[in-house]
Formats: sequence, C-alpha cells, structure tokens
Amino acid sequence: MAAFLGRRFVLASLGLFWLAVTTLPFLYLALMSLKTQQETYSASIWALPNSFNLVNYEEVLRGRFFTYLGNSVLVVSISVALIVLISSMAAYALARLKFRLNGPLFALIVAGMIVPVHVTLVPIYLLTREIGLYDTPFGLIGPYVAISLPISVFILTEFMRQIPKELEEAAELDNCGPFTKFFKIFLPLSGPGISTVAIYNAIQLWNEFIFAYVLTSSPDKRTLPLAVWDYQGEYQTNIPATLAVVTLSCLPLIIAYAIGQEHIVKGMMAGSLKG
Repeated sequence: MAAFLGRRFVLASLGLFWLAVTTLPFLYLALMSLKTQQETYSASIWALPNSFNLVNYEEVLRGRFFTYLGNSVLVVSISVALIVLISSMAAYALARLKFRLNGPLFALIVAGMIVPVHVTLVPIYLLTREIGLYDTPFGLIGPYVAISLPISVFILTEFMRQIPKELEEAAELDNCGPFTKFFKIFLPLSGPGISTVAIYNAIQLWNEFIFAYVLTSSPDKRTLPLAVWDYQGEYQTNIPATLAVVTLSCLPLIIAYAIGQEHIVKGMMAGSLKG
C-alpha cells in the first residue's frame, strides 16, 4: 500500500511539474500583455501589472487583427483539407495496393521528412512569382501542403496497414473497387489517424512564419504570425501590444487542442496498439 501511494505521489508530482512548465509561460505572456509601455520599461520583467489594463487588446482588435485571422483560417483550413485528402489516398495506395514501386516510393516520401523545408524557400518564391500567386493567401497553400505530406503519409500508411484484411476481402466479394473500399471502409476506420494528422498539421501551419513572410508583402494578405510586425517601429517595439497579439493568436490553438486532444491520443494509441 505504501509503495502504491508512493508511486501515486511521484506521478502526481511529475504531472504538476509538467503542468507548471506548460502553463506558466502562457500565464506570463498574458500578464505581460496587460502592462503599459511605461510599466514594461520601468518595472522588472517579473513584476505583475499595476492594473487589469485591456488597452493593448483594444488597440490590437481595432487594427488588422481580424484580417490576419481570416487569412490564417482560410489558408490553414484549405491546406489541412487537401493534406488529409491527398495523404489518406496516398496512404491507402501504399498500404493496400500491390505494385512494383510500392516500397521505393514509400521510402522516397518518408525521406522528404529529413529535408529542411527552408532550403526550398528560394525556388518556391520564384515559382510563386512566376505563376502569379505571390502576395496572395493562396500562394501559401501549395507549399504548406507539400511540406506536410511526408509525415502525414507516413502516419496514415502505418495506420491503414493495421486495418484487418478480412474487411477488404468482404468488400471485394461485393465487387467493390479501390475507390469504394477507400471511401466506404478505410477512410471511416482511419478516423483517429486522420484526426491526428489534421490537428497536428493545423497547429504547425497556424504558427508557420517564414513562408508567410517571404511569400506575402501586403498587410491585408498576411497571416496571423505576421501580425506582430504592426507593432514594431524603426527605433522601438510596442512590447505589450505585441504580446497581446501573441496571446490572441494562441487562443484558437488552445481551444482547438482542448477540444481535439482526445482524438490525438486515440489516434496515437490506435496506431501503436493495433497488430
């Protein structure tokens, strides 16, 4: 009994420690965003704000914040939808269809995970200008989908390989073709894996900065990570307003993760326990 209580105490302590590690930075960020410019430069960075001041949030919301938010929602939504569709179909072909180049093709796709995505920045910039998509939110969708496909195909391929063959054989007895089997059997049964891929990529793309910075230039075409540039001057930065932007940018991710964390855990556990 004592050993059991001791283990429970250790696990609870580790859980509280990890909660503090993950929560305190966001709490500090939120508190700093409530300070005024004068407080930021005159008081200690660890000092609490003198009052519950929402001026910075009012300034941010009166600016172009909702334009950036709308662009981010548009780009990330379309990108994630395309990532899920393309990666799930590719994963089905690699996991269930037999053809000569199956193994090498899968290895080539997985090898894309080790390529630093930023080495493609200049070619993508030149290509985007050439096809007329530079400085548009739609110019970000192609690169976002491309850089996200290797990990997505890898996750879903391993997941679909664990689906029982008996289901596929039963569908073949009913004269179901590859597309019917994919949409009627494999896509629904891969729900946890697809949820994992969708949420993971949505979080990554929501925070993506460098491609958005290089491929857009007009303020009304930028995404949310670039909103901080509105509060940087030539000689000084409005630190509290910048932190207010970051806080507001984090809120959708926190809400989405709070809603979808169960799906992420289920997807990871399903992929690791099957077979």
